Amino acid sequence: MGNWRLKEIVVMAALAVVFGVIYLAFLPVGNILVGFMGPIGYEPIFGVWFIVSIIAAYIIRKPGAAFISETIAATIEFMLGNSLGPILILVGMIQGIGAEAVFAATRWKIYSLWVLMLAGMGSAVTSFIWGMFMNGYIAFAPSYILTMFAIRLVSGALIAGVLGKMLSDALAKTGVLSSFALGKEQKRKKAA
Repeated sequence: MGNWRLKEIVVMAALAVVFGVIYLAFLPVGNILVGFMGPIGYEPIFGVWFIVSIIAAYIIRKPGAAFISETIAATIEFMLGNSLGPILILVGMIQGIGAEAVFAATRWKIYSLWVLMLAGMGSAVTSFIWGMFMNGYIAFAPSYILTMFAIRLVSGALIAGVLGKMLSDALAKTGVLSSFALGKEQKRKKAA
């Protein structure tokens, strides 16, 4: 984080704290869906747990933003009482790695909607691999596993990628991000 400005670190941390609270708040929603749909119930909303990595990376556009923000958010969620305990921090790191890998593949230079959607899907992939073994998905029928995976991919793309972009763009339009990479990009687009 050598070339990070203090305000970038502060904004990333603030986003991570806000989303750590949101992540914890969505657990009951997932539990209700599981009650109606079985283990697949969390999948349609799983992208919620990837969104801070997309938002932080899209706003700041520096290596590590996706990974660090997701790790901090998971730490906050754990500290606020998520029943998974400290292993949740590792889960956040695994999710953050999935998004960070996509941004790394572009050398942290391309932040189009498609890249943001792929980053959300990257988190879906890494988190699903973790879940296959740690949550026992491997015991399900292959068709059920594939359905779960497909739904998680779509959720990562739409909730984390598309919604993350929409929220970030809306925030940038207020002017509060004018000194950040996303804010500067918005100014250039307006001037053109």
